[in-house]
Amino acid sequence: MELTRRKALMLGAGVTALAFMPFTPASAAVEDAIAEFTGGADAGEGDITLITPEIAENGNTVPVSVDAPGAVSIAIFAAGNPNPDVVTFNFGPLAASHSASTRMRLAGTQDVIAIAKMPDGSFIRAANQVKVTIGGCGG
Repeated sequence: MELTRRKALMLGAGVTALAFMPFTPASAAVEDAIAEFTGGADAGEGDITLITPEIAENGNTVPVSVDAPGAVSIAIFAAGNPNPDVVTFNFGPLAASHSASTRMRLAGTQDVIAIAKMPDGSFIRAANQVKVTIGGCGG
């Protein structure tokens, strides 16, 4: 490839434009989604069980189940997905069990995070890494 003055100027302009483009990494998106659920409060460790497969051969249908005795609500987040908030389960005062299960799509290998809101207003957290061999979000 011959680098002419015109190509060098165009390359420099492209790099400069790219440097000024807004970029939000996936970790910031999931942290923002978690902060929205918790209202900015920190989530500690507690009695929450998150069950995910260690390896998911297909990211289109990854089974997830979560159990947090006494929880008012439980939210599940996928840290590497374009939209990290997956689902929120709300439990009423007459709920017999504070557990739920679902299937979700994962774009690739990433952390699945569950956060439970307890009746006293505190939050507890659990996270598992799921290795995805075939991505489910177009990957």
